[in-house]
Amino acid sequence: MNKKDMKILMAMSGGVDSSVAAALLVREGYDVVGAYMKQWSDTREVSGVCTWKEDRRDAMRVAAKLDISFMTLDFEKEYKEWVISYMFSEYEKGRTPNPDVMCNKFIKFGFWLEKAKELGFTHIATGHYAEVEEKDGIFHLLEVKDENKDQTYFLHQLNQEQLSHTIFPIGKYTKVEVRKLAEEFELPTAKRPESMGICFVGEVGMKDFLQQKIPVKKGKILYSDGTLLGEHQGLSFYTIGQRNIGVESSNLKGQNGENRPLYVVAKKMETNELIVGFDDDPLLFQKEIALEDLHWISGREPQFPFSCEVRLRHRQEKQKTEVIQKENRIYLQFTTAQRAVTPGQFAVLYANGECLGGGVVK
Repeated sequence: MNKKDMKILMAMSGGVDSSVAAALLVREGYDVVGAYMKQWSDTREVSGVCTWKEDRRDAMRVAAKLDISFMTLDFEKEYKEWVISYMFSEYEKGRTPNPDVMCNKFIKFGFWLEKAKELGFTHIATGHYAEVEEKDGIFHLLEVKDENKDQTYFLHQLNQEQLSHTIFPIGKYTKVEVRKLAEEFELPTAKRPESMGICFVGEVGMKDFLQQKIPVKKGKILYSDGTLLGEHQGLSFYTIGQRNIGVESSNLKGQNGENRPLYVVAKKMETNELIVGFDDDPLLFQKEIALEDLHWISGREPQFPFSCEVRLRHRQEKQKTEVIQKENRIYLQFTTAQRAVTPGQFAVLYANGECLGGGVVK
């Protein structure tokens, strides 16, 4: 599409990445309108810590600096329905969800994009570190050169329609370069610190946040040999690989008083038991895992088996794996056993710098 025919809605969070993304689009001569997307405010049922008013103010200041129009769009209802409800539901099942992935799939590149089209925009742009490339009519999601900032893990659920209307202006830059550009553009957010974690949780502990909707259900904490070590408050509040569980190993037989850190190595939902062990416990490692709800960015299911690389969490070094199909289920068979594989998280597949898609760890 010719640049003059493109009208872009730039999603501005108030952070430096989306600020620079907007500035780059303006510099390149695109027709750009900035928008802050409100997604959260506390309710009687669920409260946390969200700085949306301050974030919106910073986004407005950047838009004013760039001399572009600015609007505020409210997606709070959709966010609570599609992201918050999913998050609580998964935790209640004893799984560990990734709300950022679902936010991108359903909100940022779902409801936001549909609203942008409704308002007459041809594209939506964000400050994600990723790249989109069209080749032979297929839109490919590519990793970026700043491996530490690459966000394709969180974008792997996007489809062809979404990618065809999406621009990632900072994908070719490193974080250091983005900070430098923010200074050169003299943006008000140039020195704003990095935002971390889930915005609406803020300084509230995740356990305390979850307990607003998920009741305490006490059960036994067992060492992997069956030794009773203590009592947990509910399997929903623990994740595989977690340490600092509140029990000690010094009273285990054969440990001679040694107090080594203990980790969650398994959760037995049927008996409500939390199983813990040391960092070398065999229960903590797996060479084969099952996936469900597979999504392929190309829209085409590949032929099985095939070899690729996978990430089981953001920023994890990519792991070599064989993707196989047996009994109508997809499995990953790893070259190296993987530590703390967590049900509910996403396994994201890569080949030659391209994100192929991924699925939920069963």
